[in-house]
Amino acid sequence: MGKELIKPDYVFESSWEVCNKVGGIYTVLSSRAKTLQDAMCDQIIFIGPDVWHDNESPYFQEEKSLLAEWQWQAKEEGLKVKVGRWAVPGKPIAILVDFQPFFEKKNEIYGWLWEHYQVDSLHAYGDYDEASMFSYAAALVVESIYRWLGKEVEGKHVIYHANEWMCGLGALYINNVLPQIGTVFTTHATSIGRSIAGNQKPLYDYLFAYNGDQMAEELNMQSKHSIEKQTAHYVDCFTTVSDITANECRELLDKPVDVVLPNGFDNSFVPKAATFTKKRKAARKRLLDVANALLGESLDDDTLIVSTSGRYEFRNKGIDVFVEAMNRLLRDRELKKKVLAFIEVPGWVGEPRKDLQERMAKNEKYETPLDVPQLTHWLHNMSHDNVLGMMKYYDMHNRKDDKVKVIFLPCYLDGRDGIVNMSYYDVVLGNDLCIYPSYYEPWGYTPLEAVAFKVPCITTDLAGFGLWANGVFGHAGEIEDGVKVIHRTDYNYSEVADAIKDTVAKYSAMPKNDVESCRRKADALSKKALWSEFIEYYYEAYDIALRKAQNRMNK
Repeated sequence: MGKELIKPDYVFESSWEVCNKVGGIYTVLSSRAKTLQDAMCDQIIFIGPDVWHDNESPYFQEEKSLLAEWQWQAKEEGLKVKVGRWAVPGKPIAILVDFQPFFEKKNEIYGWLWEHYQVDSLHAYGDYDEASMFSYAAALVVESIYRWLGKEVEGKHVIYHANEWMCGLGALYINNVLPQIGTVFTTHATSIGRSIAGNQKPLYDYLFAYNGDQMAEELNMQSKHSIEKQTAHYVDCFTTVSDITANECRELLDKPVDVVLPNGFDNSFVPKAATFTKKRKAARKRLLDVANALLGESLDDDTLIVSTSGRYEFRNKGIDVFVEAMNRLLRDRELKKKVLAFIEVPGWVGEPRKDLQERMAKNEKYETPLDVPQLTHWLHNMSHDNVLGMMKYYDMHNRKDDKVKVIFLPCYLDGRDGIVNMSYYDVVLGNDLCIYPSYYEPWGYTPLEAVAFKVPCITTDLAGFGLWANGVFGHAGEIEDGVKVIHRTDYNYSEVADAIKDTVAKYSAMPKNDVESCRRKADALSKKALWSEFIEYYYEAYDIALRKAQNRMNK
């Protein structure tokens, strides 16, 4: 790069998903934390929302002695905070802030935002207010600590890193009241791009023609779009997670990104050698036990276990095309094994099925399936559920002679779901193949996690990870590379379903040596996406922000 990068002395990073597991951003931040903590030793501080109040958070360990003096000052200033450590590798300092008290100042805050940055909060609804009040509270926390540190931070390089539109208000506040701090803003997906895709509109072919502001009005997204766009324009360094989303930012936010920050992975918790084999066996046994009890079958270890997982965005995550592909696979003559396909997507779950729990407790063989043999947990909205609706439409009822059985596991795999009772990372090990045929996926952690656990996967080139994998391979990924990357467009849904079907059939016929080779290649690819490889992009972003802050202060 030539020039010496300016490195930060302190980084404050805020996100709605700090110590609050909602989606992929939790994984981004929590897995990156160790790399930064190792480099900065307690001078990286994460700020998240106190959504737990009096309940104990499984992700946060309070330590009253941390920043004890500042905690007194914060209290004096009317900030309600908990200080402790995030219960993830590296155990970085985390501050959870109660944002509820700021609701009474909401109009005043939005007025200031309009006056200084022309952010339109008039059309706010849903989670906009909640996110904005948190964002404001997080910025006040940073301002308070910064002033409390006083001489310690004078002349030092300090970064404030805000994630997603939810933290935009805070980034603008810091930009305004502490101009000596370099601000970085990362949009992990544009709110308007996600909305266009989720509303069944073609995103990619027409991207050049969409006007972000106009679409925001049409889709009732003015406020979220406005805060995201203005933050992108005003911060010192604007970033996103993949080249795909960088295109979106340029077209929909009228602002090219300064740096692309691809999402890395921390593989310290991937089991090694004998433990890996043992855990893989345990996961396969558990998945087969669940299936056999539910279906009244005796599927053995030779069954090909495949799955898809992620958030329940039926079209965006490609859950629809996964069901379509499994339906087509039912009639595929090339299929050499029985297939057990799990859809591990949290739905509006009611409770684990008592009849299934009873069968599993007895540990006997059953000849007859339970009612609704496609489902492990009862749902609140059985008749309106997309997965069940599509399976019903295709008459997919997991009949005895079906070579492909599809089971919907509609809950978070946290080890306490009542049926599988294993965590997601323990379950993913048991798969032979993971399938993520996303239509809208700025990065895509699920395929990266799969390959880190040596499970080959199928994804698309509309996922940032898929595009990155193609770049590493130097060609469109094939299953023999460890990742099959299917070309996906606005209109080739049917071809994508066929490509998935053909890849699963091909994999089912592969000799053991070839399967092992695919698994090794998947593992090797995951090593190229470790945080130790990707953290340099963050230092580039910090450098850009710190130089701008320096220039500002020198004027």
